[in-house]
Amino acid sequence: MDMDRFMGAALDEAEIGLGEGGIPIGSVLVHGDRIIGRGHNRRVQRASAVLHAEMDALENAGRQPAALYRESTLYTTLSPCAMCSGAIVLYGIPRVVIGENQTFMGEEDWLRGHGVKIEVLQLQACVDLMRAFIKAHPALWNEDIGC
Repeated sequence: MDMDRFMGAALDEAEIGLGEGGIPIGSVLVHGDRIIGRGHNRRVQRASAVLHAEMDALENAGRQPAALYRESTLYTTLSPCAMCSGAIVLYGIPRVVIGENQTFMGEEDWLRGHGVKIEVLQLQACVDLMRAFIKAHPALWNEDIGC
């Protein structure tokens, strides 16, 4: 798998979300060497309580056989929250590649405890994007993470 290409696609999704006035987090779901679902945080754009980037990527992948999820990797620009981590475990996604976890530490230990392989890249582009957003929109960020 081309990790750079797939994380680049997730980062592109984050930039799209920011351009739409949303929270800049992006995600892609990859099966084999193909992106089958892509998404970005659309809570603001859709007035949604649950449309985080990972959930959007899963939704955009459409209904898939359970075996497909068990052979897939989820790439996300930010460490997954409890809700998104629950979906990862529910669908049996065995591997998650995370752009960064410095601005937000999600449920990585919980995911590992459920057998999910976690890789954190600590990409400066992901860190810089989130830090700039959090500084500019602290109330919106706190709403997104449930503060």
